[in-house]
This record gives sequence, C-alpha cells and structure tokens, in this order.
Amino acid sequence: MSKFVKKIKIIKPDDWHVHLRDNEILNQVIKYTGKFYKRAVIMPNLNSPITSCLKSIAYRNRILKSMHLNYKFKPLMTCYLTNSTSPKELEFGFSKKIFVAAKFYPNGCTTNSKTGIKKISDITPVLECMEKIGMPLLIHGEEINQNIDIYDREAKFIEKTLDPLRKKFPKLKIVLEHITTKESVEYIKNNDVNYLSATITPHHLMLNRNDMFYGGIQPYLYCLPILKKNKHRMALRKAISNGDKHFFLGSDTAPHLHKNKINMLGCAGIFNAPSSLLSYVKVFEEMRALKYLQSFCSENGPKFYNMPINKETITIIKKPCKIIKKINVGRNVIIPFLSGEILNWSIESD
Repeated sequence: MSKFVKKIKIIKPDDWHVHLRDNEILNQVIKYTGKFYKRAVIMPNLNSPITSCLKSIAYRNRILKSMHLNYKFKPLMTCYLTNSTSPKELEFGFSKKIFVAAKFYPNGCTTNSKTGIKKISDITPVLECMEKIGMPLLIHGEEINQNIDIYDREAKFIEKTLDPLRKKFPKLKIVLEHITTKESVEYIKNNDVNYLSATITPHHLMLNRNDMFYGGIQPYLYCLPILKKNKHRMALRKAISNGDKHFFLGSDTAPHLHKNKINMLGCAGIFNAPSSLLSYVKVFEEMRALKYLQSFCSENGPKFYNMPINKETITIIKKPCKIIKKINVGRNVIIPFLSGEILNWSIESD
C-alpha cells in the first residue's frame, strides 16, 4: 500500500486478549471492545476466577447482558487453570464450546493471579488432555521469582518453562501472550506456527520503558509484562511488519479504576479498548506495512484457533480521532490509553 493511503477496508478484526472485569466496570467498558472487534477472547482472572463451565456460562451471560441486546459481538470464554482443574471439566467445556482455551497464570504474575500455578508440572494431566483434544493453552510468559530481574522474566520463562514444556508436549497449541522481547520474537518465529503463536499489544509496539518515567512516574503506563528497552520494541514492530503468520492482535486491554492505578501499590494494566485498533493502524503505517494490517488483525488469529474468518468488514479513514479522556464508573473513573490524544485514523462510521 502507498504511504498516501486515505482509506483502508479490512475484514472486521478480533481481539484475542481482553479483560472486561465484571459488574459496573464491565457495563462501562464492553462497548469499546464491541465497537471495533467482532470477537474477543475474554480473560478469566476475575476476583473469583472462571474455573468451571458453570462460572463461564454465567460470566458470558453477564457480558451479553451488558451489551444491551447487541449480540453482534461474540465473547470467547477461557478457563483459569489451577492445581485442582479437572481434565474432564476442560474436555467437556471445550467440546461444548463453553471454553475456547485455558489460561496459565504463573502464581503472582499479574492481577488476580494469586491462585495461579506455582509449578507447571503440577498440571501435567491437564496439559496431556489439552494436547490430545487440541485445546489452546494461553500463557502469561514470565518466570516469577524475586531473584530474577523484572526485565528478564520473559526471556527466563522461555528458557526455564516454555521450551521444556514444548519438548514434553510438542503438539500442544500455545499462545504466548503479550510478548515484549526480542527473545520471544525469535523463539516464536523459529517454531511451528500451527502449534505456537503470540499476541502483541499496541502499547508494547508504541512505547519503551523510558516512557514510564518521562516527566515523572507514569502509573498509566505500568503494565505486566512491563515495558522493555527500545531494542525489544523495535523487534516487535519488525515482527508484525513483514506478514509473519505467528503474530496476531491481542490488546491486553485491562481496565482499573483511577484510584487503584494511582494507589501506593498501583495496579498493573493498560485500558486501551477505545484506542487499540487505531493504534495498531498508526504503527503499521509508520512501518510502511499497511498491506499486512488485515492478516495481523483479522486472519492470523482465527487460523490459529481454527475458527472462521469474519465476513463483515470495517473501514478506517485518514481522519483525526480524539480518544475519550475518561470513562465514568459510578463515582469513579477509568482513564484510557492515549487519553485525550488525537490519532490520525478513524472508523468511517464515526
């Protein structure tokens, strides 16, 4: 595509990594994901994690109810893995399309992960079952150990956990989520795309760790995995700019109330649903790679998950779009990524 492109029409995208939370927050944030994306993989790390089919069905119903009868958006539910997860429960949930995947959170790695897995060997029967039935395993890929530098935890996870896991379960479908490092890019590229892929967020494509401290500490740029050096950001940008099928859209949009982001122990997470798709367009344009935008946003993910590619399209035009400054949640607010900033692209219907 020419750098002078003024309009882009692509298959409507899916977001393969979304946090919607619950209750009041869910009701206020769902419309932003629903506006830009046809489907979204919903993360299960609620205050009471989604660990069973019944919990998943109930949560999905709450999501659909929050859409106010706009069922054009389809939530894709996941199961939160614990040491007590039943392989039979997973197999039943996957066969009935209650779950599309299961999520492995290393214990203590991020928000609501205190009941996550301490040793992946503890869930060997679950992994054997998932490999057998073709159920994808979604991974927050960080080695959680206070003796490992926070900037090295993703690379260490590949070495200590992911590589041994893949040797033991070579046919297990794995998504290494929200990758942030050059090491992850290289590891993913060197493995079979049918069994290993990765999602990449807009904020890790746009920012590096210096941005967190520009003019003072920036709590709204604190996320996990944490922003890395610029060489890693450039590796991510290069990975998506050549059409590699291993990589697809996963925004990791993660809303937190303002009071919890600026707290003494502020929560990790960037709520980017209002700006994520337009941010990806910005990055692809900067990389002169707009011809690969559709494969990254709309094709690579469904192919990995063995799902049909959407039939609907979405048109993006070269027109300034101001990102909403805040979202009211009762007496509280949520501040989105790029709050109040102007991006150069808009959805045509805006």
